[in-house]
Amino acid sequence: MSENPQIPAVVVAEVDDELLAEAFVLDVREPDEWARGHIEGATHIPLGELQERVGEVPLGQKVLCVCAVGGRSGMATQFLGNEGRDALNLDGGMHAWQQAGRPVSLD
Repeated sequence: MSENPQIPAVVVAEVDDELLAEAFVLDVREPDEWARGHIEGATHIPLGELQERVGEVPLGQKVLCVCAVGGRSGMATQFLGNEGRDALNLDGGMHAWQQAGRPVSLD
């Protein structure tokens, strides 16, 4: 369940291989959180840097925003939507991802 119904969101069970292949996965956690594991192929831009680095987030491609539990990624989703991106928040974040047994990359 999304904290804010106006922020487009998806739960881990709805994230299939097709979505992962199509989406630009954006992890907005801090560097130490990123280092402990992230979704393979994700791009790391901490939330505090997103405004100045928004140009790195593609237009015309779905953006799946990820953080630890969904709060920061919800803010990123809202910001990116206002910037013209098709952004989606991962409800439950990496905690839900890992609890569901989904793969985590340490690269």
